[in-house]
Amino acid sequence: MKLENLLDEAAKINGKIVAVASAEDEEVIEAVSEAIKRNLAHFLLYGKKEEIEDLLIAKGIGKDHVQIIQARTKEQATELAVRAVHQNEASVLMKGNVPTATLLKAVLNKEYGLRTGRILSHVAIFEVPGFSKFTIVTDAAMNLEPDLQQKEQIVVNAVNIARAIGIDKPKVAALAAVEIINPAMQATIDAASLTLMNKRGQIKDCLIDGPLALDNAISLEAAKHKGIDSDIAGQADILLVPTIDVGNVLYKSLIYFAKASVGAVIAGAKAPIVLTSRSDSSESKLYSLALAICSSDKYNI
Repeated sequence: MKLENLLDEAAKINGKIVAVASAEDEEVIEAVSEAIKRNLAHFLLYGKKEEIEDLLIAKGIGKDHVQIIQARTKEQATELAVRAVHQNEASVLMKGNVPTATLLKAVLNKEYGLRTGRILSHVAIFEVPGFSKFTIVTDAAMNLEPDLQQKEQIVVNAVNIARAIGIDKPKVAALAAVEIINPAMQATIDAASLTLMNKRGQIKDCLIDGPLALDNAISLEAAKHKGIDSDIAGQADILLVPTIDVGNVLYKSLIYFAKASVGAVIAGAKAPIVLTSRSDSSESKLYSLALAICSSDKYNI
């Protein structure tokens, strides 16, 4: 499956509304423009009305699929967008020209936020040249050094996203630097614990194995060379990284070295959140929108 297929799947879903916090951003409006052309969703655009209108006109976007809601500040735009999702007026939240900290503060607000009691985690779907299926990386952007309980929730969030895009029983590789359990390396202990929790039915709807080094998670040849007998080795759908540092390096290596395409969401909230960075292309934002729309349609994530 390719990310382009996600656009086709999202277009089949009717009635989705995306709330964009502080929409006065050229790259965001570019993604909105392309999404409208592909009939992916309707948009509630919160922010400085005149600036948003100028950007829409520049992109040749009519007002049939958008509604602009004036907000004096980025904080107000964010609150209004989050409230719209909280009140089921929108099914996806998208970050515009607003700091991530501001958006997350609103998302976690006890009165109008999108809390579910689960951890929020970043799930990235990569289309890597030379690979025949998606590579899912988590968590490269939210949780710094998750403990075992947090990693369990991160896995569940990623599995929900994977299942939403048609991977019914994803294979999860819990990554570490080595394949043996080393008491001095917490990543290996957590990986082994997650594997056992999965075998005992504590983590469902997936298969987990670890610790596995990256080569043995994605290459059958490497796994066979090291004598690793596993249903996951060389066939992983989801790569669970031990820390944000590892995730960040892997994420950016795939983009800049491997020239991979990517779409990503924040999972674990009441609705999927499109939380792209300023450096992400409009194409990446579009793929992230499609992923969020597909996810919101099939699973309560």
